[in-house]
Amino acid sequence: MAQQAVKLGPDTTVAKPVAVAAAPGATPVTPAVAGAHELSKTDVDAWLDGYMPYALARGDIAGAVVVVVKDGQVLTQRGFGFSDVDKRTPVDPATTLFRPGSISKLFTWTAVMQQVEQGKIDLDADVNTYLDFKIPARNGKPVTMRNIMTHTAGFEETVRHLIHDDTSPVFPLDKFVKESLPNRAFDAGTTPAYSNYATALAGYIVERTSGQSFDDYVDQHIFKPLSMQHSSFRQPLPKNLQPFMSKGYHGASSPKAERFEIVDPAPAGSLAASGADMGKFMIAHLNNGAGLLKPETAKLMHEYRYDVIPGLNRMALGFYEQGINGHRGLAHGGDTSLFHSDLTLFVDDNVGLYVSVNSAGGEGAPRALRERLFDEFGNRYFAATPVTTKVDDATAKKHVQEIAGTYFNSRGMRSNFLHILDLISPISIGPDENGKLSAPMVTNTGNKSRRWVEIEPYVWKDVDSGEKLAAKVENGKVTRWSFDTVSPFMVFDRVPWYKNPSWLAPAFFVSLGLLLLGALSWPAGAITRKRYKLAQTLQGSRLRNQRLWLGSQWLVLATIAGWLTFVSVGFSSLELLGGPLDPLLIALQILTPIAFVGLVLFSGWNLRQALVEKRGWFSKTWAVVMLLASAILLWVVLAFHVISFGTNY
Repeated sequence: MAQQAVKLGPDTTVAKPVAVAAAPGATPVTPAVAGAHELSKTDVDAWLDGYMPYALARGDIAGAVVVVVKDGQVLTQRGFGFSDVDKRTPVDPATTLFRPGSISKLFTWTAVMQQVEQGKIDLDADVNTYLDFKIPARNGKPVTMRNIMTHTAGFEETVRHLIHDDTSPVFPLDKFVKESLPNRAFDAGTTPAYSNYATALAGYIVERTSGQSFDDYVDQHIFKPLSMQHSSFRQPLPKNLQPFMSKGYHGASSPKAERFEIVDPAPAGSLAASGADMGKFMIAHLNNGAGLLKPETAKLMHEYRYDVIPGLNRMALGFYEQGINGHRGLAHGGDTSLFHSDLTLFVDDNVGLYVSVNSAGGEGAPRALRERLFDEFGNRYFAATPVTTKVDDATAKKHVQEIAGTYFNSRGMRSNFLHILDLISPISIGPDENGKLSAPMVTNTGNKSRRWVEIEPYVWKDVDSGEKLAAKVENGKVTRWSFDTVSPFMVFDRVPWYKNPSWLAPAFFVSLGLLLLGALSWPAGAITRKRYKLAQTLQGSRLRNQRLWLGSQWLVLATIAGWLTFVSVGFSSLELLGGPLDPLLIALQILTPIAFVGLVLFSGWNLRQALVEKRGWFSKTWAVVMLLASAILLWVVLAFHVISFGTNY
């Protein structure tokens, strides 16, 4: 779930902030470094008043909530902007519900750990122990709950039955986990690959081990103990909470409220909660799980570290690291189509920070707001001396050359037709014009390139933000890399040569162009013959085969047009991927092997005819070129699994 650049909303109006007093007894953090500010309610409120209204207006965002907790108390909780733009209803941090998206997973992981405490779940047992269906092992390695909680179960990404609005019913959890089981792209425990499906599976396991529905379990064992009275995983919301739900918007300047979003893998993202309730949840975890978990269980959850690439942020159990200035943060972000949120626990400082916005806003606006809020909060209250060490220039340039190449995201689709997106949108990294590291996909909050400096072998640091990027070296070669924001749950693996978009993408598009030229020769020839009243020189079976050859070209072009239509329409609204487009998908899955294999066969026939009929050199050369182009097109649809069957993707 990504965001991009900021766009100004010309008619945005921001309401007067709603302030809630901190609980008595909250103690300020004394600045430890020169230049740091005192973490007090007075200072945080003043800082937020200077930052949030402008950020909302600049980003075309209707409303937001920010909560800061410290030492077991709410330091401040603030509402900004509107929960209902038409009615001009201000955000109330105590009661207004936001949708924190994947932050919901922290509640699911907490539920899992409660079951671990009771001896009902073993973190390292095969999860098939708890299921009424089977998840096949991959290379003899079954999936465990520890794999699920560290996003190393190896599941591919899925987009079908992910999110839709409340015009359609919720996909039942037991049905979802059985019908949406993804393929495994990696052996368990080897590769972080973020998975909504895996979290939904964990929620289903909680249902089976506890004997309660997931919604009932969370109500009784998490919300009730913490007195979280304005929170629910239920979809649609219970009637008593519906009046408190913030509207969701594409942008504040076009304030048509969108419908309530339904997240089908509910344990992965269906939570609706007020800022005040999220503060209670943060306090519980910062206080060694008080009210939810035994101290030793919370410690296990918080202190576990799964290290994939040394030097970068790591996974804990469910939480992931997002530190700043040497202060370890345990965090989780979350995004629906409309709501965008971040939660960070500075566990060693007993401080928590939560922010959520209710609009997609201008391009990249939610990302920019959240990143800057985190960075400025950390730099303001946890200031530190910047790291100045760096690798010598000659070694640094050598390492940039070694990491250079094209990579696939571990969080992706590898066994179905959506794998083709890896060909169309490759991930590249390498030297810029000055020989310094350039990672185009890792932009700053202004959507501009970062300035990387190598601070230790194969570890680079952005000189402006402190963000780190690092590579893993095996047998003297860089095999994968990642960067701090995503490294706990996502890495980038070097692409094998036979799938490398750096040569295969140009070859594919050139082949497509040649195919189009060849296909156009049919109507062009017919028009020419008609205009100049030329007789058809081919007759009988020879004419029929020629028409089949030319028809196969048009069939391939029509099939490609069909796939483009499916992807563009489907991703314009994810609810369309839940079934409405299945007839088109099935038709394309039948046509694709017929079209592309047929094209190669007829291209071979055409080359044979060119030789048998002793055509001129141009005709023979064109026949060879068309056969090569056809072979490349067939290779692409085979290598990227466009030739595949099934509606689970």
